[in-house]
Amino acid sequence: MKSPAADVALLTDHRYTAGVAAPGDWYLGNILADDGLLQAALRARGLSSVRVDWADPAIDWSRFGIAVFRTTWDYFDRQAEFMAWLDRVAACTRLCNPAALLRWNIDKHYLGDLAAAGVPIVPTRYLERGDATPLAAHLEAAGWDQAIVKPCISGAARHTYRLDRDSAAAIEPVVRALLAGEALMLQPFLPAILDQGEDTLVLIDGHYTHALRKRAKAGDFRVQDDHGGTLHACEPTRAQRALASQAMAACPHAPAYGRVDMVLDAGGNPCVMELELIEPELWLRKHPPAADAFAAAIAARLGAPWARDTRD
Repeated sequence: MKSPAADVALLTDHRYTAGVAAPGDWYLGNILADDGLLQAALRARGLSSVRVDWADPAIDWSRFGIAVFRTTWDYFDRQAEFMAWLDRVAACTRLCNPAALLRWNIDKHYLGDLAAAGVPIVPTRYLERGDATPLAAHLEAAGWDQAIVKPCISGAARHTYRLDRDSAAAIEPVVRALLAGEALMLQPFLPAILDQGEDTLVLIDGHYTHALRKRAKAGDFRVQDDHGGTLHACEPTRAQRALASQAMAACPHAPAYGRVDMVLDAGGNPCVMELELIEPELWLRKHPPAADAFAAAIAARLGAPWARDTRD
């Protein structure tokens, strides 16, 4: 039996395929609220959609008009599998965003590309696989008293640690084990993440739609809700909106949708922490008009001439 097909495949992972959240499951409830708004906006344009697990082997991807990454939040734990899947699917259906952009965004070495293009970013040093230099030495060389270390391919604050010159030795064994198999990145710890939080601006087809502020719970520095972080209203400054547009314009392919996460540097100026172009949470439920803009962007690409992804 062929798998269900539709104009639009909304990609999730196996944990979030249920159509109804159990009582108290706020996490899935939020996912379904956002996807529900998007699906309603798609229906208003005469487009059918279905939520599917990206890794489901029964799915014939050629039966969809376009695949839209929504909540594929296990990809970084299944990197090899995900990249092989991405190559296969890009050969038989449209992707929104395109596969070449996703390949670029999946590894945070892309921050170096943004910096080279003149985009202000949080200063970043890369610890390549097999690096044997002690963390304290990296901090000394960079002139940083405190820092954050995390994998270059990651999400949900996986293996993200805060350290200083005194505590660096304590996490050295963890870092050494990680460096045996993957690259890491080291960034200065910016106090604004605690004082103000992290601001995230959503752009669809290059146009700003809304922004939110993420704040860590007391005693933590991680702003993700997985770790107790909270979400707050945010009215971005002109400088923040300009930075978001600049960062999106510097991408090697124009994103259909995405998020620019930023924090204030030591001088009080916004700088990019990361771009979320693979599976960004967009918080459509906090700004429902963005669902309509998102649906319009999907419809525009679905109506465009067929263009399979090619590697540059």
